Amino acid sequence: MADAVHYEVDGDVGVITLDRPDNRNSMTPELLDAFTVASAAARGDERIRCLVVTGRGECFSSGADFKSTLQREGDHRPPQERSFAMYEPFLSLLEITVPVIAALNGHAVGGGFGLALVCDLRIGAIGAKYGANFVKLGLAPGMGISYLLPRLIGMARASELLLTGRLVDGVEAERLGILNRALPATEVLAEAMALARTIAANGPFAVRETKRAIRRGLGLDPREAARIEAYAQADSIAMDDSREGIAALLAKRAPVFTGQ
Repeated sequence: MADAVHYEVDGDVGVITLDRPDNRNSMTPELLDAFTVASAAARGDERIRCLVVTGRGECFSSGADFKSTLQREGDHRPPQERSFAMYEPFLSLLEITVPVIAALNGHAVGGGFGLALVCDLRIGAIGAKYGANFVKLGLAPGMGISYLLPRLIGMARASELLLTGRLVDGVEAERLGILNRALPATEVLAEAMALARTIAANGPFAVRETKRAIRRGLGLDPREAARIEAYAQADSIAMDDSREGIAALLAKRAPVFTGQ
């Protein structure tokens, strides 16, 4: 079977591609393992001055694959650690010193939205949907979203999106500041590559230090924030409401939450 994630280099730009379009590039164990390998390759690649992360198909990523998430046989770690571990491969992008651009070819929802937020810049498809719908599944957010989104668009706007679980299209995502640019899906990757090459043409040390200064100015370490968030998410997973939310999603029906 072909790799679920590919890493290649185009000049001085690295490109990571999620390549499970038949499964909406959802975060299966296979994709998580493949992303870990690709991210490590990019992190250790001295040839690149910028990194682009994209997907193939109609979705950038639909987030967690609940069928595989619910089948956790053989994993005896505490649920809080399992929850954090699922996002760890994507949070590893935070350790890459070159700028990371998300080329959002399609929908970025849940953990897929979180992966987009981990990146420094985002170019997205205008007709795609973006957001974190965790509360609609009876879940607390994950992937550092509750840390990253308020710092990107402000607390009030982030609170509305996270507390309602509402998804936005590319036009609104650009207006809110989630996307740097919203374009037709066929133009997204080319625009992201052009932006990457513009950045790569600048002084490498200056670019790295500028990125580091921006990240440090955010305050709390985003990885630690994601760990705190993962613990809350794990607690919510243990609730009846989360089981109902996920079951309703898989059955394509409206959930009935009880607060339990």
